[in-house]
Amino acid sequence: MKRKIVTIDEEKCNGCGLCASACHEGALQLIDGKAKLVSETYCDGLGDCLPKCPTGAITIREMEAAPYNEEAVKKNMMAKNAKNTQDASENKLPCGCPGSRVKTLNKEDNQKIGYAAVKEQSRLAQWPCQLKLVPANAPFLANAHLLIAADCTAYAYASIHNDFMRNRVTLIGCPKLDNVDYTDKLTDILKFNNIKSVTVLKMEVPCCNGIANAVREALIASGKMIPWNVVTISTEGDIIED
Repeated sequence: MKRKIVTIDEEKCNGCGLCASACHEGALQLIDGKAKLVSETYCDGLGDCLPKCPTGAITIREMEAAPYNEEAVKKNMMAKNAKNTQDASENKLPCGCPGSRVKTLNKEDNQKIGYAAVKEQSRLAQWPCQLKLVPANAPFLANAHLLIAADCTAYAYASIHNDFMRNRVTLIGCPKLDNVDYTDKLTDILKFNNIKSVTVLKMEVPCCNGIANAVREALIASGKMIPWNVVTISTEGDIIED
């Protein structure tokens, strides 16, 4: 049968993986550093992957292809989620990068380990902390209070560890420089975990509104009523809106 389906120009593909992340059907995968259509029956032809490709390697064409199989897609995604959960629990690294290893960081009280009272203690509770790198099913997200922070806030606000990061799972990102929409990742995090609350920490600059908007859209998409608030930091390092 003829229907719309994605095609990939491998010469243009730079292997960034953004298309695979955007494909909710699991039709695209990175194989040998290139995006591949692994199953015609998984591709719905709607093109969610298209705007994510930075090199224009993906096109939607009408061609002879196997019919879209929604039931097969559901089974594939269930199997994929089960594997991701197992990999996260076993600290497997699909990308091979040690910096992406998921782990909980155990912090001792300063007084117990003999630190001087003036020494600040890191309140980072987990690794990784980059929003793009955190799996939606990471174990440390279970029953977590989330801090979604624009990365500049850590440099602008001196007491971020004690005032905001303490007793929270911290996820950081820059909506301007990361060149990615966080909404889907945040939606998955909120759906798959019993998140207790969300605090958004952003700078006063206009581009920082992107991170608050992504959280808002994710909360709506998740269908959950989760307490959340937005705190704005000035470029001088003061809280100007809470």
